[in-house]
Amino acid sequence: MLDKLFAQFRKDQNNDAVEADALPLAFTALLVEAARADEEYTDEERAMIDHLVAAQFGKTQAEAKALRDQAEQEQAAANDLYGFSRVVKEGLDREGKLKLIEDMWMIALTDEQKAPYEEMIIRRLVGLIHLEDTDSTAARHRAAQRLETSA
Repeated sequence: MLDKLFAQFRKDQNNDAVEADALPLAFTALLVEAARADEEYTDEERAMIDHLVAAQFGKTQAEAKALRDQAEQEQAAANDLYGFSRVVKEGLDREGKLKLIEDMWMIALTDEQKAPYEEMIIRRLVGLIHLEDTDSTAARHRAAQRLETSA
């Protein structure tokens, strides 16, 4: 009886580890989705994703790149945003969700062109994670300011 209880405990701990890994992967896959939306996935966007992921999750640049590589594969295999959006909706608080949208705008604005597909992806995600269009607009302005100050 105790063996079964300990086995279940170990199983629950392993599931928590998988869940903990799911959030950075989903976050990164959504950044990749934003970058690929205009069908021009540049080295500058890849570098920006690596930088944002490293900062968000306390990873080294090598770890962030490895996570991006995995997220690229996951995003390419996904049919929609729902799986990724569910993970971030459940795993992030409001501030974390706002940070994700701001980071997605950072990616979208990196090439200094407003692409309708990038905007559509962000707008769709905003609804899926229960934020408002005004949140997205404010995040876009913050992202633009960050890009200006880093240039």
